[in-house]
Parts: sequence; structure tokens; C-alpha cells
Amino acid sequence: MKIKVLEIIRSFLFRSPPRMVLLSFAITILLGSVLLLIPQATVYPGSLSFYDALFSSTSATCVTGLTVIDTGGAFTLFGQIILLLLIQLGGLGIMTISTFFMVLISGRLNIIDRDILFDTIGQNPLKNLRRLLLTVFIYTVSLELIGAFVLFTRFNSIYPVNEAIFISVFHSISAFCNAGFALFSDSFIFFRGDWVINTVLCVLIVLGGLGFVVIFELVSKPKKPLYFMWSRLSLHTRLVLFITPVLIIFGSLLFYMLESDHVLLNTPQADRVMISVFQSITARTAGFSTIHINMLRESTLLVLIILMFIGASPGSCGGGIKTTTFVLFMLSIYAKFRLREDVNLFNRKIPQTTISKATVILFSSLIIVILFTFILLAVEIPGTRHQESRSFLAYLFEVVSAYGTVGLSMGVTSHLKNISKFLIVLLMYFGRLGPLTLAIAIKTKKETEIKLIEENVVVG
Repeated sequence: MKIKVLEIIRSFLFRSPPRMVLLSFAITILLGSVLLLIPQATVYPGSLSFYDALFSSTSATCVTGLTVIDTGGAFTLFGQIILLLLIQLGGLGIMTISTFFMVLISGRLNIIDRDILFDTIGQNPLKNLRRLLLTVFIYTVSLELIGAFVLFTRFNSIYPVNEAIFISVFHSISAFCNAGFALFSDSFIFFRGDWVINTVLCVLIVLGGLGFVVIFELVSKPKKPLYFMWSRLSLHTRLVLFITPVLIIFGSLLFYMLESDHVLLNTPQADRVMISVFQSITARTAGFSTIHINMLRESTLLVLIILMFIGASPGSCGGGIKTTTFVLFMLSIYAKFRLREDVNLFNRKIPQTTISKATVILFSSLIIVILFTFILLAVEIPGTRHQESRSFLAYLFEVVSAYGTVGLSMGVTSHLKNISKFLIVLLMYFGRLGPLTLAIAIKTKKETEIKLIEENVVVG
């Protein structure tokens, strides 16, 4: 009997990488919730409710950054260390460690599971796996240590040495993992004019959002002139390296133009540029802020919503539908308008299956956002404490921020009812794992596809 039970568990769980990833995240979230409920984790022992502990643990594990309580004021050093460990595990450890054990335990994987591993950690995780994991580890630790050291040079002039060290390490890890957790109640608004801190955070966020397959390929390629190196890079890496700066510049210009005579009105010119660039970068899954989000114009908020929905690149610490998904979907629309069947990029043809996957991810994500926004409005609007003219936009912003694992908020998070907090928890969980991973994990048996007679339908 015991052998049969183990065999069932092995066949149902360990042979399915998506289920393994789902389970590892769920277990980590629950363990984190239990640890945060320990009296020593909060400044006022026993003041943290189960829902708030679950919310905080999920937000940290899913590297989101949404908070229902003040991270720096409500949690003790012990509680903050727990959050930091959850951020590191959620950003890197769970994906890499669970993938490693899935390959060891499962043996040969089927095509669908190989695709999931492709989306999770890299282009070919079963080839050079040890080297990939080692590169991820060294790359992560090195950048986080460098970032912490530079931040320490600034925080050391404000805080005692021990406190400055922890603050530097905490925010370096939080930035690289695109978590957005800050120990300051106003995020980084107080440091909006500090170019060193802002630059370090921006660099860590961008590098953490590129994806480890990109970093692995850049590190693995022999050192050659830029032109030759670019031509030898994979299509995925070239696309990520191209679209990332485009989105940063696009978001920065729009933010600057829309807010230069509003929120940025009395701000020095140099700081206007820094704030615009910072908010453009952090909106794509990082969640830090150097301005009050609820003071922005509705047009600016819409820009941030779009950036949050797009998110970071595949195989990274960030969330969202991913930069590559967005580009491929836009290219497919462009091809259709030009009456072309093929979608081409950098003199390469994109497989139709990849285009279909991008379309499914985008529209399923839209459906999830619309559904959860509707439920939140239905639950919160009657008798809510936020009877503002922009309540709809505030809740839509909250939903996209949670699903994109961003962490930016217009101020409604701490006022949510318990049922709404649980909905946001589900959103962060879904957003971190992605709709395709969830769908394949839930699927229990192989379905036989039946070919039916084709008949046309008028559209448009």
C-alpha cells in the first residue's frame, strides 16, 4: 500500500514540473505565513492576523511588494529576515531548485513538460543544467552583493553601521528579485533626489528582469566585437535586449510629458528625468516608488497599468505577460494587417505555435484581470471606505499590480476586506506562475484531439 501511494504521488507530482512548481510555491507561502505569525516576528506580538500573514508571505514569495502593513514599522528584524528569505526563494530558489530536482527525479520529460521548463528557467534546461544553475547562483549573489555595497555607502551616512548593512542588503535583494519591498513607509520618496540610490536600484531591477537565459547566453558567448556578438545571439536574447530599453524609454518619455506640469512641477529638471526613468523601470514588476502613485493623472496611471501588464522577460524574477509575449502579439497583428501569414523578426520566422501561445497568454491574462476587477468592485464598493471618483481605476490598478507581481498601489491595499485580500493573494499566485503553467498543472489526463469538418464564419 505504501509503495502504491508513493508511486501515485511520484507519477502525479514529480513527473509534472508545473505541479512541482505550484506545490513548491504553495508550501513556501504557507510556511512563510506560519513563521510570520510567530510573536517575535512583529513589533506588537500577536497583532498580525492570519490573512495579513498570508498576504505578506504571498507577496514576498511571489516577489510582488503589495503590503497591508508597514514592512519597516510592523515587523521586527526577525520578521524582516523571514520576508527577505521568502523574496530570495520566490525570486530564484524555488524555480532553480525545483527544476533541478524535477530533472533528477523525473528522468525523461515529455514535450509539454520540456516547454514548461523552457518557459521557467531557460532555452534548454536539460543541457548544461549544472552550468546554468551555477551561473544563476553566481550572477545573483555577485550582483546583490555589489548592489548592497554601493547602497551601504549612502545609507551608512544616515543609519548606524549594522542597520545600514541590513537596509542595504534587504533593498539590494528586493530590487534584483523585482520584489518592491521597502523598509521605508514611503518607499523611496525620501531618496527621490539621490542619484546613486536610484541608479543602483534601476540597474538591479533591469538586470533581474532580463531573464537568466539571456544572462547565461551573454556570459557563455566568447568575447567578440559587439556586432559579431549580436549576430550570434539567439533570437530570444536579441528580442529581450531590444525591447527592454524601448519600453524603458517609452515609459519614461510618457511619464515625463504627462507629469512635468503636475506632480513634477516644482521638481528640479535633473530629478524630473530620474523620477520618470525610475517609475518607468519599476512599473514593470519592481514596485518601488519615488512619488505618490495616487497623485498621478489618470492618463499616467493608464501608462503604468500597461507597463505592469507587460512586465519583465521570461525566466526572470519579474511577472506580467512578459516582454516577448507582448512583442510577438503586436507583430502578429501587424502581419495580419499586411495580409501575411508569417511573423518575422530579425530575419527569422516565428513558429505559429509560439504566436498562438503568446495570444493565449495575453488574452487569458486579460480575462483574469477583468474577472478579478469585477469581483473586487462587487465586494468592496458597497460600504467601502474609498468612495472616490477614481475607485474603479484604483481597483483595476490594484488587480494589474498584483497579477503583474509589481507592488505599486493607489492606496487601497491596506483597506481591503479579508475576502478581497484572499483574492489578491490568488492573483499574485496566478501572476507569478503564469496561466499556461496553471492550466497544464491542472490537466490530469491526455486528451485525444478529434479533427472535425472545417467551416468558415464571417468576422469583422
